[in-house]
Parts: sequence; C-alpha cells; structure tokens
Amino acid sequence: TSWGREKEVDAMRNMLQQYPQGLVACVSDSYDIYKACSDYWGGELKSLIENRNGTLVVRPDSGELPKIVLDVLDRLAAKFGTTKTSTGHKLLPPCIRVIQGDGIDINSLDMILKSMKDAGWAADNLAFGSGGALLQKLH
Repeated sequence: TSWGREKEVDAMRNMLQQYPQGLVACVSDSYDIYKACSDYWGGELKSLIENRNGTLVVRPDSGELPKIVLDVLDRLAAKFGTTKTSTGHKLLPPCIRVIQGDGIDINSLDMILKSMKDAGWAADNLAFGSGGALLQKLH
C-alpha cells in the first residue's frame, strides 16, 4: 500500500523482480483481491510469475471464510489453469499458490479444507498462517 493504489501493480512487479527465485508471499487485498488475482497476478504479471524460478503465494488477508479462499482459487485457476491430482482434485501450477492467515483457528482450518474438498480443490493449493489472534485464543 505504500506505493498507492495507482502503482499497486508496479509494487507487485518490483517484488517479483527483487526476488526472482524461491518462495515469495504477497498480501494481495490492499485494495481489491479480485482485481489483484485477475488483472495483476493473472494478467499483467502472469508471464513474470510463470518464468520465475519459484512460487508466488497470494495472500487474501480479509474476507469471509471459506468463500474468500475458494474465490481466490477460482480466479487464479481461470488465469493460470489447473491440473488434476491422482485423487481428481484441481491443482494450480507450481508457480502459484495461496496462503490464508486471517481468521485461522482449528475450526476455520477444518471448515476451509472441507469446503475446498467439496469444491474439488486439492489441499496442496493452500498454506495456512497464524497471527497474534491465534496466540490470544490459546487458553
């Protein structure tokens, strides 16, 4: 967000160029997660992502669970395509994945994975993070 809305895609491009290999995660909902997935990651920056020696991990950091995870997967799949796992689940290409950190606890984790399975998505598409809220929920 420090680059501003008008230069959001430039900030994303800069990150990919500064880290041309390996795993890189990016909070992508600063302004519009759907535009970020469809127009930036899956549009203007798609070839840069596909030609990196690594994986971009898209992070929606807000939104209603599990809907936001499924929506992001669907948007990325529309741009990057999918293959099928040996169990018949959809898998994004190795260059792109998703991480969900906001709102994660034992119950939401189970709910997200069940929703993904029901929608035909492989669990390998998603990583989970946990922030301070999770630590505060421990008793």
